[in-house]
Parts: sequence; structure tokens; C-alpha cells
Amino acid sequence: MLVSTPIGNMGDITTRAIQTLRACDLILCEDTRHSARLMNAIGATVRTEPLHEYNEDARIAPILSMLRAGKTIALVSDAGTPLVSDPGYRLVRAAIAEGLPIGAVPGANAAVTALILSGLPPQPFLFLGFPPPRQAARRTAFSALRASERAGLSATMIWHEAPHRLAETLDDMLAVFGNRSAAVARELTKRFEDVRRGTLSALCASFAADPARGEITVLVGPPEEADPEDLDGSLRRALRDGSVKDAAAIVAAATGLPRKLVYARALEINSEDQRE
Repeated sequence: MLVSTPIGNMGDITTRAIQTLRACDLILCEDTRHSARLMNAIGATVRTEPLHEYNEDARIAPILSMLRAGKTIALVSDAGTPLVSDPGYRLVRAAIAEGLPIGAVPGANAAVTALILSGLPPQPFLFLGFPPPRQAARRTAFSALRASERAGLSATMIWHEAPHRLAETLDDMLAVFGNRSAAVARELTKRFEDVRRGTLSALCASFAADPARGEITVLVGPPEEADPEDLDGSLRRALRDGSVKDAAAIVAAATGLPRKLVYARALEINSEDQRE
């Protein structure tokens, strides 16, 4: 059973989560020391064992053996919904492959909580976990998303980030995505909860003057105006003077998008134009 736990405020634990954690045979925790406070608060005296990114593969076989024997096992992360930027995915996939039943107890989730507080478009949204910690890799990842936007992606994007990297991450977002609407949510559901909303440039200035602490979620809204470098517009311009193959090659080189993707869209546009 995948059991969601509070992201800060202990009052957010659900009745069903309490009942599940009290009744199971074993609780797998990302960090047993961290989860001990919650277990003590809800009166769960069940045995706990660690399941984290470093031991997950080794733990899968014995856990599956227990499940096959009819034991009830709960999985919790340090906070929020299991598997979302937390361990457990490989275990769940292994259990599904064996046809073992998997259930979930829904509850708190920092990304969705930040989204509904942000004032940014709530759907569609794209949750991306943590950005790469090094600037070169981070800018590469952001640039790939920007290329996807030029190909038609339009969604509010959500990341978690460490407070000591927040300022440089916001600077990179501004450089790649431009000065669009964004939000930074900090310490959600906790005593010092704070949600700052504004343009990326304003948020860069805000956190440069007042560095962040605590748990951070960053949200960037979709492009607010038509992008002059959108894929369809670029292809239509290129198709005026060249073949589908040549237009696709030119636009793929300019946007950094996969040539197969650009070529397929060029064929569609060319067909549409011929029917008109």
C-alpha cells in the first residue's frame, strides 16, 4: 500500500492513512528516523525498515516474498506522495510484473499544493522533479523544454529545488524561458509558509536580496504570447522556398528538435496547405 503522508502540517494525515499504517505488517520508510515522529504521533507501533534509492534493488526480492505470503506492507516517503521524486518506483514495477495487488492512500502532495496556490494555469501542468544540480546540465534540460514549447507544449512547469541552488536556478530559468510569470512556494503547510508570485526577473531579485530556506517548489507558467519561433511558423516560412526535406532540416537545426519530429510536422503542414 502506497501511503501519502503530510508535507509539513501533521494535521494533514488522513483517517485512512492512520488506519492503514496501524494495521499493516511492515512499514517501508525512506528514512526510518524521519518517519518515527509521524508513527509516534498516530500511534503506529508497526515495525519499520528503510527503503531508499541505495537499497531499493536489494530489497525488492524479500519484499515480494512477503507480499506473496499475504503480508500487508505500507510504503511511505519522508513527506507527501510516495514515488513522486522519492524511492519506490522499481519496487512497484516489480510487484505489478508479478501480478501482486498494489493500492494507494492519497493525500498531500507539494507540487499540486504549490500549483493551486501559484495563480498560474492549473492545467495542463508538467511535474519535472529536481532540475540538474550543475548549471550546464540544468540549462540543457531547460533548453530541451523550451524547444518542446516551440513544438507546441504549453503547460505550467513544476520543479522542486534545494534552497542553496534556488537563486542560480531562477537565473537560468530567466535566461532560457524569458521573463514570464512564475511562483516560488516555500515551506508549504508549515508555520512559515510563503508563496511569492511574479515575473522570473522579479523573483530573481527577491531571492537575491532575501535567500530562501526550507522546502522549495518552483513553478513557471506557459508562454503568455505566441512565440515568433514556434515550430509551425518556422516550417511554413521554410516551406515557401524549399522542399519538405530541406525545410525540416533547416528548422530542426535552428530549433534543436529531433529531425524526425520536425519532418513529420512539415509533411502535415505541406498536406494541409495543398488541400486549401
